[in-house]
Amino acid sequence: MRVRYSFSSRRTGHIDNMRKQREKYPALLKKVVTGSDIILEVIDARFIVESRNERVEEWVKGLGKRLIYVFNKADLVDMKKINKSVLKNLRPYVFVSATERHGGKDLREKIKIEAKKVRVLTGEKFDKINVGVIGQPNSGKSSIINLLIGRSSAGVGSQAGFTKGIQKLRLSEDVLLFDSPGVIPENKYSPDKMESISLDAMIGARSPNKLKDPEMVIAHLFSLHPKVLKKFYGVGNEIIDSEEFIEAVGRKMNFLKKGGVVDEDKISRKIIHDWQDGKIKV
Repeated sequence: MRVRYSFSSRRTGHIDNMRKQREKYPALLKKVVTGSDIILEVIDARFIVESRNERVEEWVKGLGKRLIYVFNKADLVDMKKINKSVLKNLRPYVFVSATERHGGKDLREKIKIEAKKVRVLTGEKFDKINVGVIGQPNSGKSSIINLLIGRSSAGVGSQAGFTKGIQKLRLSEDVLLFDSPGVIPENKYSPDKMESISLDAMIGARSPNKLKDPEMVIAHLFSLHPKVLKKFYGVGNEIIDSEEFIEAVGRKMNFLKKGGVVDEDKISRKIIHDWQDGKIKV
């Protein structure tokens, strides 16, 4: 069977509209989306609303692509606390844990179902169905691909922006996977607004090593999950704010500078790393 890499007229039918949006989406992301029949949007299950890229979702649907929502890191959430009303309009979806290797079978089944719909709706018989994988930095796209194909073929890294270019991988005889670099939603990106930066860091879209004020990220994180953080690091329940929390964790882990002063910057980055790496479960 001949492998097809060129795009059919259906896949390039909206290319004129795409030219108008040339500045909105990185070139590699465009190639993945326009060259795919099905799109997997990998979303952090802990922050479903915050880690979606609604603008790209609208673009994908406008191009007539099939979209599957993949909620990764499901092992880090209590499924009973998931807001069902949020999921109502996000179908089809599947909860997956690439770390625990759960949900891969369900995701493969959903891809097969959507692939059949592509062929039925278009009336075309493709040699291959292309499946693009998109999501914000550090959402776990490469880990999801590795889960699907059952081996470590896609590069995996916990640092935001690890994937540098498009990777093409074979899921089956008639399905190819295309991985893309992570993209922070344009309407949520801000180099200066602290709330936006904190949120990006929480969902793994920004590397802790590149944050200017990691203590502010801890302040935002502590305001949302004080009990979880205090329990994980084993510090006293009497702690009431992020400054006391950073001080207590820094001393407990011996993150000290000369004179016995807590290195607030270093311990804050350590906490953010732990959070992004999935060590802290909410």
